[in-house]
Amino acid sequence: MPCRVVVCRDCCCGTAKVAGVDHAGQTARLRSEVPVRISACLDVCDQANVVVVQPSSAGRAAGARPVWFGLVNAPDATEDIAAWVRAGGPGVAPRPEILDLYTFSPSRRRTAS
Repeated sequence: MPCRVVVCRDCCCGTAKVAGVDHAGQTARLRSEVPVRISACLDVCDQANVVVVQPSSAGRAAGARPVWFGLVNAPDATEDIAAWVRAGGPGVAPRPEILDLYTFSPSRRRTAS
């Protein structure tokens, strides 16, 4: 099973509250690389737009965990995520350093399934 991506699209993420972002285009771009699930609020509105990359079966076997990205509001950030998942994502391909600008750790009560 390949990586999967969860895209938050609820009260803040994916709405006009985050102006100047082509939300539908962002989702379509990610869908062109991997399966994408649209989620209700992931409860990290201060990080809108939120994208979570879940590891593939091979990545999970290597011990990888989901990687959370926040403030994914520029096409370049979406492209960097798309390129990483195309390469294999968590546990398979090294995460490009540029993505460290967007990576955050949600509190323990927040999960993306």
